[in-house]
Amino acid sequence: MDIRELTCINCPMGCRITVSLSAGEVVSVTGNTCKRGDIYARSEVTAPVRTVTSTMKVSGGSVDRVSCKTSSPVPKSKIFEVMAEINSASCNAPVAIGDVLISDCAGTGVDVVATKNVAFS
Repeated sequence: MDIRELTCINCPMGCRITVSLSAGEVVSVTGNTCKRGDIYARSEVTAPVRTVTSTMKVSGGSVDRVSCKTSSPVPKSKIFEVMAEINSASCNAPVAIGDVLISDCAGTGVDVVATKNVAFS
């Protein structure tokens, strides 16, 4: 039996959660005070995901870089591939919040979107 201890990040309570696993399968989750904690813990120990935030180069804009993020969480194992693709990409001004800067980033099926407006220079 494998035991993992986590701190839930779904709300400000920060519950200390204990997850028991057997052969890679979740047997029990304890310590959470709400259903979101149970869902988070099960996901975190079996298939962890993260939202990636970064910046991308902008050509012809009022600033040199635009803040961006993945439109939904990506597998934790793909973060470095996602970052490599973001770092090698660039976009042209103008950029609006929500614009898709990269479609299907690193083969994850997740887009990278702008989180800031950038006007022409």
